[in-house]
Formats: sequence, structure tokens, C-alpha cells
Amino acid sequence: MSTLPEYVLDRVFDAPRDLVWRAWTDPKLLSRWYGPGVETIIHEFDLKPGGKWLNEMKWGEKSMLSVVEFTDVTPPERLVWHHSTADENWNVVASPMMPDWPRVLLTTVTFTDQGEKTNVRLSQIPVDATEAEIACFTNMMDGMSKGWGSGYAIMDQMFAELQASGA
Repeated sequence: MSTLPEYVLDRVFDAPRDLVWRAWTDPKLLSRWYGPGVETIIHEFDLKPGGKWLNEMKWGEKSMLSVVEFTDVTPPERLVWHHSTADENWNVVASPMMPDWPRVLLTTVTFTDQGEKTNVRLSQIPVDATEAEIACFTNMMDGMSKGWGSGYAIMDQMFAELQASGA
């Protein structure tokens, strides 16, 4: 068996680790940056192993649902989850926009102190993927940093605001 493709994005934020952790685990903060350019609605957020995050991204009359199941929650060091596209009943389905997109991605986010700053490493790997899903994921990896980068830019602004206000 060949090695699965892995998308990795490292980013240093000018904020302490506890604040960066909050941005990933507080639904009010998460909905501000996750899904940049769309309205993000968090329907459920149960931050524990086996807990679910039911997410909706809306733009105009369209929306995309996803279900996340947390497998590891180690504050403030690590989050691990399985991420999938969902139908209106929160069942895992193929992506309506990209039918060959992997049905499940293993997402791992680690948070490491770097002095007063925090390094975030995001990793995503297809789980139980078909050859077509692996090919689709591999072809899309170069563009994935644009979406994450847009969200991270919002986080930069959010951290500056929160630190200035002492929140």
C-alpha cells in the first residue's frame, strides 16, 4: 500500500497558546473565522472525544453541511477529528460540489508555544479513501492553503482585537 497524501499547514500566530486554543474551541470565536467569506452556523459543538461539531456554511441560498467527530481533545495542545460532508440529517455523504472528495478526513491540529506566540500545525489525511478520492485530495492540496489562509487572516485580526481589549 502506498503512503496516503497528507496536507500540512504550519502557521505562527502572534497570540498566546490559550487564546489560539480558544479560537478553535469556542463556538463564538470559531464561527468568526471558520469558513471565511460565508456565514458559519454551528448547530452543535460537543468538545470531547466522541463529541460532534455540526457545522453549516451558508452563502446566499446555498449551504454546505459538515459533521466533525472529535477523537482526541487535549487542551491546549491537540485536537483530532474525523471531518465529513453531511446531508440535511447529518449523515455522511459524498460532497455535492466534488463527488470524488474524500468522505472522511482525519484532521489533527497541534498548538505549540513559541515564546509569546503559538505555532499551529494542521494536518489532514484521507481515511478509507478510494483511489479517485485520493487523487482528488492530492490535486486539491495546493489550493487548500488559500482557504485556510483566509481564515487565519481573520484570526490574526481577531487576536489583535481580543488582546487589545484584554479579553
